[in-house]
Amino acid sequence: MKEPVFLEGVVTLDRTGQVPLAEQIYRGFRNAVRSGLLRSGTRLPATRRLAQSLGVGRNTVNVAYDLLQAEGIVVLRPGAAAQIADELSLEGEGAKPVAPPLVTGLSARGKRLSENLRGPGRSEQHIAFQPGAPALDCFPYEDWARCLRRAARLERGDTMLYRHYAGIPALRRQLVDHLAIERGVRATPDQILITSSMQASLFLLAQALADPGDEAWLEEPGYIGARTAFHTAGLTIRPMAVDRDGADPKTIVPSGNRSRLIYVTPSHQFPFGARMPLARRLVLLEQAGKAGAVVLEDDYDSEFLFEGRPVAALYGLAEEGRVVYMSTFSKSLMPGLRIAYCVVPECLAERLSQGVRNMGCAANVQTQAALAHFMDSGGYRKHLKTIMQIYLERGSALVAALKNRLGDRISVEAPAGNVQVTLAFRQPVDDVAISAAMHRHGFSVSPLSSYYVGENAKPGLVIGFAGASMKEIETGVQTLARLLDDAERTSKAAFVERRPG
Repeated sequence: MKEPVFLEGVVTLDRTGQVPLAEQIYRGFRNAVRSGLLRSGTRLPATRRLAQSLGVGRNTVNVAYDLLQAEGIVVLRPGAAAQIADELSLEGEGAKPVAPPLVTGLSARGKRLSENLRGPGRSEQHIAFQPGAPALDCFPYEDWARCLRRAARLERGDTMLYRHYAGIPALRRQLVDHLAIERGVRATPDQILITSSMQASLFLLAQALADPGDEAWLEEPGYIGARTAFHTAGLTIRPMAVDRDGADPKTIVPSGNRSRLIYVTPSHQFPFGARMPLARRLVLLEQAGKAGAVVLEDDYDSEFLFEGRPVAALYGLAEEGRVVYMSTFSKSLMPGLRIAYCVVPECLAERLSQGVRNMGCAANVQTQAALAHFMDSGGYRKHLKTIMQIYLERGSALVAALKNRLGDRISVEAPAGNVQVTLAFRQPVDDVAISAAMHRHGFSVSPLSSYYVGENAKPGLVIGFAGASMKEIETGVQTLARLLDDAERTSKAAFVERRPG
């Protein structure tokens, strides 16, 4: 029997067997309705006739018609021909939608959430000199693999179900011991919340401890992740000046009773690396008490100290409820593990644990179990001891190369710890342009100016050294020197061109 005219361009069968014939027939009719080729009320051929036309079994056509009926595209009635249903919203390419689209744009909060406060001139790729990046070549892959295999084999039961959103007991106990010995932080396992990242911890605390319009004080320059969390929460960000002793609490001038959060990195100020002395820590706590604010202590890079003795965490100096302690394993191990943690006041622990669940920022259970065993076995302490010496050598080599090649054009100091150094330009330099140019040459430095909130930004570069080889350090510094030479020549040429003749 000759194929009906209206089937031309509607159903084309591929008989290779990759897609069932019934599904191909169903898709053909559905697409024809969507494009407007078949309109409401159009009669379709009987199943027997269509089967003969297409050279398929009648059951194949029945299955296709049933699929079309299930979607409301075709109406099947006993004793009547199948036909396209009336008033289909998908009919016609140019047809007006029945209702406006549900999503027309982002909410005010969504717009804040999606803003990129890091600005231009920065790279998300893992290439040499990326600030904050650990050394992947130093990661204990074999030891970690054994811990993961052990966790996969032994971690069973209710731990793998809907429980322990704020962290598994084994890791929380390990952190209690670690913090007491290494940082002078006394806490119970219930006070420790394990999250998927430092950023997750900051988002949780910003949402839970402050309301939109409240003030959050942030180091200037300071960590952009904290600024992003506070901005997304609708908080008013106030800058705190930074000097050689870190954040200066005397620059905190609360307005009314809206100051809620004070974010600091006292162990190694980010990005300058200053260590806050005890006297200033006490002043900070006093200022926080007067303002009625909670101090968020980001114990940034406290694991790495190349000289001097470690200063106890701010948390241990404060009265209960005044400080929340935060840290992460992204620098000492690697960011991809997605494990950070915070120590919160006992009175808030249960509610903030529920907050971790509600925000969906819990960390992977098997990774937590592997880390707990890695710490218990002494592997974590051994790893820190190994990389400490390597990081010291790489940081010292970078600073020596910068001073030797760039001389008095820059200001840079040998790192007392950290995984990056901050270079300040003595003359006006477009650090965003230099950063972008360095990225094009394979070096992921960050412009110092992007870490400022206000208009007093100073030009410079933040350069990571932990993951850089000696060859990359040498090549990177040579590249930077060449780019600065080119920028200086361009600037002089432009000045000569503008000078009156």
